[in-house]
Amino acid sequence: MVTNFHELYETYAKDVFRFAYWLCGNAQDAEDLTSETFVRALTTSGEIRSDTVKGYLLTITRNLAYKRSKRERRFIPLSLDLVGHQVDMSQQVEQTLHLQSAMQFIQSLPETDRIALVLRLENELSYDEIAKVLNISLTAAKVKVHRARLKLTEYMHQQEELLI
Repeated sequence: MVTNFHELYETYAKDVFRFAYWLCGNAQDAEDLTSETFVRALTTSGEIRSDTVKGYLLTITRNLAYKRSKRERRFIPLSLDLVGHQVDMSQQVEQTLHLQSAMQFIQSLPETDRIALVLRLENELSYDEIAKVLNISLTAAKVKVHRARLKLTEYMHQQEELLI
């Protein structure tokens, strides 16, 4: 159970940042969203329920990202700074292209599907928590994650076939 704001931040900041990064595709914007999320959590008039803190924070992040993207009305490609340095350049180029392709595809998914997939795969939320964050039914959350996974898998298989 989280007892103070510092502990709340230390416990969930990385998860919030990672989720924000997947939503906006930019490290600087993800840092801004993370900060805004914790400011909102700190200044809320209600009490945060400890059993849903992560879901609560990710909901705030999602809402802030939605408002930001609505304001900007532009596509933001994901940065490739996630790829580390490797000795073998050909392997690094191949991995970079593969990662770039997957991230571009994920960015092209409808917003709700993309968020559901990222919440499940990256943040390891349960389907029930995903449903609460997205304000949809449990069945709809399961279907969205399943369909997004199928689309991503199919896309990646097509990309691999093109390389053969």
